[in-house]
Amino acid sequence: MKKIIAAAFLAGLALQASAQSGTNSPYSQYGLGALASQATSFNRGMNGLAYGFHERNQVNYMNPASYASVDSLSFIFDAGVSLLLTNFEENGNKVNAKNADIEYVVASFRAFKHVGVSFGLLPYTNVGYNFSNTQNVNAFPSTSSVNATYSNTYSGNGGLHLVYLGAGWEPFKGFSFGANVGYLWGTLNRNSTNTYSDSYVNTLSKNYSTQVKSYKIDFGAQYTYTVDKKNALTLGMAYSLGHKLNATADCDLISTNSQTSISDTTHYAVSNALEFPHTFGVGLMWNHNNRLKFGVDYQLQKWASLKYPQITTGSGTTSYSLVDGQFNDRHKLTLGGDYCKGERYRGFFSRMHYRAGFSYASPYLKINGADGPRELSASLGVGIPIMNSYNNRSMLNVSAEWVNQSVTGLVKENTFRVNVGFTFNERWFAKFKVE
Repeated sequence: MKKIIAAAFLAGLALQASAQSGTNSPYSQYGLGALASQATSFNRGMNGLAYGFHERNQVNYMNPASYASVDSLSFIFDAGVSLLLTNFEENGNKVNAKNADIEYVVASFRAFKHVGVSFGLLPYTNVGYNFSNTQNVNAFPSTSSVNATYSNTYSGNGGLHLVYLGAGWEPFKGFSFGANVGYLWGTLNRNSTNTYSDSYVNTLSKNYSTQVKSYKIDFGAQYTYTVDKKNALTLGMAYSLGHKLNATADCDLISTNSQTSISDTTHYAVSNALEFPHTFGVGLMWNHNNRLKFGVDYQLQKWASLKYPQITTGSGTTSYSLVDGQFNDRHKLTLGGDYCKGERYRGFFSRMHYRAGFSYASPYLKINGADGPRELSASLGVGIPIMNSYNNRSMLNVSAEWVNQSVTGLVKENTFRVNVGFTFNERWFAKFKVE
């Protein structure tokens, strides 16, 4: 009962944290926000490597076929948090920002023979930024101020979050497939305000808001080929369905008289404005003697064909409508691995997992018609076994990740992220005999 209460408490914390932002990036003002990782704690030590992995004691949401490998005697509960330190650099100016977020709660267990079930809460995107700039007005048509300035302030918050239920089935040895069905919700809020030092000029604000309530469906498959007694290869594939989110994008243009504080608001709305991309993933994992596991993943997100609402002004009229050409298809390549001498060894360090990974992702955003930032990242991680008189199956997964986002002429980001995940692995379904 205490374990159930603890699990419910952690789930409540994660639900409360879903209203918080997991990013400080100014790039989260574009599209659906900054894309969040759906990898759980053990994947993150390998920089998100997942498609070919099927662990009996870990939850691998990114390929639902992996649920079929869950230990039949275990109930697995995994909760993770992240700590971030980001350095932003632009034109020689540097700023640091800190952030912390309770990211996910997932669980898995064996429901029937060769059938595993998983459920949980995960992030999908994050929006969180606040910055401003002030410049002189070159040719200001006012006699009241010669050295007038104007300021632009940008802020945003929110994000999309996912609660899911999934299952994986192994119909025959070596082959499994599975699916996740999820409910996606969240609010994306963005604001930009233009103010002038001259009190005769109105303040102009643009408030963007979109509320999302939709579904998400993922499919996965894995096939393991036994090379010999000590070596095996697993091919993993995953697909996420792309579709419209049935969300209305609202935009309010607010002109405020700086002297009287009287505002004039014009409202615009675009129905069925947002859309998910079709996502394809394939991975290969090599398992040597169940000690060394090394893999490679490739992911393709089809963003290029998607439209996104944009406000435009021309010929004296203003419109808010869906515009294409704002995204590129996103390609991501990940290499990573896991080493453990053996989970049945008595020695503490022999049972530890040592992980590492590296990724490259091409830019999917277009900013002012040009490609946005590409992403480089690398990670190191360890899996620390919990060893005491009543539990020797649980694990503390800790990883450190470096992420670089950069593009010529725009803000450069360097993020150092520490991920901590506690995997509770309890022997709940064993039957004992009394002689």
